[in-house]
Amino acid sequence: MYLALKLEHRNGKGCSYGPPYEWQIYSTLNGCYGVPMVHHKGRQGDYYILIMDKLGPSLWDVWNSSNQVLSEEMVACIAVESISILEQLHLRGFVHGDVKPENFLLGQPGTPNEKKLYLVDLGLGTHRLVIMSSMTKSLMGTVRYASVHAHLRRTGSKRDDLESLAYTLIFLLRGKLPWQGFIGENKGFLVCRKKMATSPKLLCYLCPSPFKQFLDMVTNMKFDEEPNYLKLIGLFENCLVSSASLRPIKIDGGTKEGKTIH
Repeated sequence: MYLALKLEHRNGKGCSYGPPYEWQIYSTLNGCYGVPMVHHKGRQGDYYILIMDKLGPSLWDVWNSSNQVLSEEMVACIAVESISILEQLHLRGFVHGDVKPENFLLGQPGTPNEKKLYLVDLGLGTHRLVIMSSMTKSLMGTVRYASVHAHLRRTGSKRDDLESLAYTLIFLLRGKLPWQGFIGENKGFLVCRKKMATSPKLLCYLCPSPFKQFLDMVTNMKFDEEPNYLKLIGLFENCLVSSASLRPIKIDGGTKEGKTIH
């Protein structure tokens, strides 16, 4: 077993009232599918200590080391497993708020979990789901992958995680999103305007049809709408052509609870 040690000084950012908020989230979600396990948390002197599973490269790292090109099947596997992980997070009353390639990690290389996907950085955006929509003061998430609702400072919900996932998948498949390259103080405004002006058909014109269907479905969801995770996962079934043992990413989450992926 490979373990990672995380240290936070008691006077560090986010530690004014005790251990970092992220640690509380990891503890609450311990055992949640697709979230690394916490094995110990405590305090030693001036430091809060967290011992958890040590993971491998992020999807951003994998994309970069693959000449910035991932196969259709690999991205479809990522889609299936990411939706399954987000479903379990959402079922426990949380949204992530910062879904992007850097926050999905594979297991430690050379271990049985090297093809397993995990979602991390839970303290950056994760929060309890709220009952009604309201305005927030700042953008939640990362500009490139944030949902349009996040740009408009609307409270995040399940639909926003899924919209960010859609942009993540399209980026990994195509290598670029049309709103990259904006700079300056009004970057967020320009990115938001470009997102709103780019139809799913245009954004996905070089992608297989399941990716456009996925984007269509998640961008048309209402604030408090419950996603049909099973239907979203099923969109990608025909993209999975390899046998389970040969797939580049494990999709264990997509094969449980009566899901149709084989």
